[in-house]
Amino acid sequence: MRIVIPGGTGQVGAILHRALTATGHDVVVLTRRPAREHEIGWDGETLGTWAEAIDGSDVVINLAGRSVSCRYTPANLQDMMDSRVRSTEVVGAAIAGAAKPPRVWLQMSTATIYAHRFDAPNDEASGIIGGTEPGVPGYWAYSVKIAENWERAQQRAGTPSTRQVALRSAMVMSPDRGGVFDYLLWLARLGLGGPVAGGGQYVSWIHDQDFVRAVEFLIDRDDITGPVNLAAPNPVPQRSLMRELRRAWGVPVGLPATKWMAELGALALRSDTELLLKSRRVVPGRLLEAGFTFQRPRWQEAAEDLVQRVRHSR
Repeated sequence: MRIVIPGGTGQVGAILHRALTATGHDVVVLTRRPAREHEIGWDGETLGTWAEAIDGSDVVINLAGRSVSCRYTPANLQDMMDSRVRSTEVVGAAIAGAAKPPRVWLQMSTATIYAHRFDAPNDEASGIIGGTEPGVPGYWAYSVKIAENWERAQQRAGTPSTRQVALRSAMVMSPDRGGVFDYLLWLARLGLGGPVAGGGQYVSWIHDQDFVRAVEFLIDRDDITGPVNLAAPNPVPQRSLMRELRRAWGVPVGLPATKWMAELGALALRSDTELLLKSRRVVPGRLLEAGFTFQRPRWQEAAEDLVQRVRHSR
């Protein structure tokens, strides 16, 4: 198959490109700074010659959008919104204008769309969309608004010949440098991988190989449209996530951190505490109902595999 990945130079794009090319697919990446043979330049906002890559392709997987690994200032939040919505709109326009449109458009979204909660998991049918939770920072609601507008931009695109799927993805855990797992492992190895603000907040995650398998599953299933949660079926409290990671690496102790300590750490790393403190208890209802089987459904075995791969590669 010919697969086009707009915004495919980040961590998730690299995971998909590596796996899909290994299985024989022809993968093209759209990026602002093309540097490799399989990359084509685009600006993420306006139609151009890059749209020719989409015309005649089989699959589009749009990952474009500013990274969430930054301070959540008003300017950065607006940039997140604009980059996601505009890139989705222009991808939709390219598909709508194609003489031979792709049969499926997988659009990246985020599990952050769901409410901060501890009491019950969020699936696609019964999950609570966030934005109105009491006692949380006001800007968390804007993150939900970004996710809603992101998905709405796909829904509004006129692509009747192309099936649309929104990937409400949890944190993709891979051994690659610079990803979320690399950051968590770095904390654990420093002895700082303890509970944050009590550690009761849930972390939703998905092993990188299961992420790829889920994407391939959704490409093949012509009966699935709309939002799909890409998350392992067993989200875990943050304290448990870090405890299993420390055990897998062999670190005996992880110092705890209070909320204000987390805020100082996020400031130093130019990141934001929402990534640490929001309870994302998300489960893959539609994938399980459709018969998808996770190879790494539990964090303990996923952490062991990821640690082993890190040790082997480094």
